[in-house]
Amino acid sequence: MDKIPLTRTGYTKLEGELKQLKTTERPQIIAAIAEARAHGDLSENAEYHSAKEKQSFIEGRIKELEGVLGLADVIDPAKMSGPIKFGATIDLVDEDTDEEKTYQIVGEYEADIEAGKLNVKSPLARALIGKDEGDSVEVRTPGGAKSYEILKVAYK
Repeated sequence: MDKIPLTRTGYTKLEGELKQLKTTERPQIIAAIAEARAHGDLSENAEYHSAKEKQSFIEGRIKELEGVLGLADVIDPAKMSGPIKFGATIDLVDEDTDEEKTYQIVGEYEADIEAGKLNVKSPLARALIGKDEGDSVEVRTPGGAKSYEILKVAYK
């Protein structure tokens, strides 16, 4: 199995989610199933079926998180420097619209484009890897080619 790259922040967030699922949500859903079971006929009991479905989701997510955390390769961006690589925080300017954006390149399990966390496997991240401040990159997107200039690269 391949290692899964995560930042320390991403690892901690996933660990917190796993703890929440195991210590809070799992016991709550077990109690909800027991209560629904007490209401009698399970074949027509919507509460029971809903609780069992939620239990299945929770157990699946627990397994997924345990797998990810078990294969995690925690990388500390603060100890890095040089051209863009995993963990870098990059300030970009769209060369067409002059709109500035800031992204951090992270693993796929912590990616959140709305929060500026860019999946290392995304087309933009792949185009940025290995580049440095002042470089221009062209990225093919579903909406067409986009050009960006790299304003700043930081590791924090």
